[in-house]
Amino acid sequence: MSKLTLTPEQAAVFDAIENTRQHVFVTGRAGTGKSTLLTHLAWHTEKQLVISAPTGVAALNVGGQTIHSLFRLPIGVIADHDIEQSAELRKLLNTIDTLVIDEVSMVNADLIDAIDRSLRQARQRPAEPFGGVQLVLFGDPYQLAPVPGDGDERAYFEDTYRSMWFFDARVWSEASLRIFELGQIHRQSDDEFKFMLNAVRHGMVTREIADRLNGIGARPAPDDGTITLATRNDTVNRINAKRLAMLPGRALTAKAEITGEFGGRAYPADESLELKVGAQVMFLRNDSGNPDGARWVNGTIGTVTRIDQNVFVDVDGEIHEVEPAVWEKYKYSWNAATKKLTKDVVAEFTQFPLRLAWAVTIHKSQGKSYERAIVDLGARAFSPGQTYVALSRLTRLDGLYLTRPLRPADIMVDPDVERFMRGGAAASAGVLNAPSDDPRKQAEASV
Repeated sequence: MSKLTLTPEQAAVFDAIENTRQHVFVTGRAGTGKSTLLTHLAWHTEKQLVISAPTGVAALNVGGQTIHSLFRLPIGVIADHDIEQSAELRKLLNTIDTLVIDEVSMVNADLIDAIDRSLRQARQRPAEPFGGVQLVLFGDPYQLAPVPGDGDERAYFEDTYRSMWFFDARVWSEASLRIFELGQIHRQSDDEFKFMLNAVRHGMVTREIADRLNGIGARPAPDDGTITLATRNDTVNRINAKRLAMLPGRALTAKAEITGEFGGRAYPADESLELKVGAQVMFLRNDSGNPDGARWVNGTIGTVTRIDQNVFVDVDGEIHEVEPAVWEKYKYSWNAATKKLTKDVVAEFTQFPLRLAWAVTIHKSQGKSYERAIVDLGARAFSPGQTYVALSRLTRLDGLYLTRPLRPADIMVDPDVERFMRGGAAASAGVLNAPSDDPRKQAEASV
């Protein structure tokens, strides 16, 4: 059973989800506790709840199923193509009270509309958005964006939708989406740093803010293993391989054990993990095997001290024995005997919950916290929100090191996201903003 305690802000959102049928979008700046709220919801809801996510790794992280697998939808644009449904799938979709979609900012408008059509069709409620199912969406469009496909897919979205984003799906012309923006930040306590991160988030960085960030970040980067957050995989792999090779001794390799219908290669950890004594590693999930409390969390950095059947890792002067962890892949199904949903394990991935961590991509740093980090944006930040994600991993301003100064081109905000989050044009499509402190207005008032 979950032992999480919600803040009053989180509790109010849980109450709105649990005690209404409203469609809800839970968003908020990095470190505001969206994942905590989702975990609490999964444990404590009285509703028949199904959790889904756009990618395999995201689904594994929240104990859910990918959207395409859950709805048996083909990959790629679905448009107005027929949606085939077996009798078993229709029974499953008829059982759902509430559908949760995590990392919804990565879900495109076409897929939201396909979910809507699938639920109307299976539940035989053609006039009711999502067939009467409550949607609860979690994510931050300022951090992660949907990934555009090939040229044909891009052309399709340009011709058919206002944008690729989930909030521009056609179904929202018939349904209202209530937005809750969590405002209480748990990762940073420094008001000046929170203010600057908010300015980066909204693309409102003044010369004064840029000079302050660049002034702090311009110090020589430490050579003590401080983690590097980089835009590119090849940069990360090069740094980690170089640092591992510098250590004495030979590398030992741990191979993952994979059973069941895993499909694809979206693994939550390295299939083949190379380690040496002295290697800097990052934990990839929270510690759940210690009755006296968590010894580490997802993102904790440590140093390997010994390798035998298990791996021994020094975290802040305390050595912990780390055993292989099991990630379970789930599949929802209809149980005819109980007339309820069941969530069954269909595959398992067993590996030490560790990754080399002298460097990590900004994308894979999502959701993690670091006291100090070297931010390497390379030649340029190449997607909206990337710089914000990197900077917001830090718990304090004096932990920031930059490989080069921030430039105006590094601060990108998608104008469609700004439109939606302001309410404005999106409100005419039935989007409701829940009363909350608007951090953007706080930034506007101060900049």
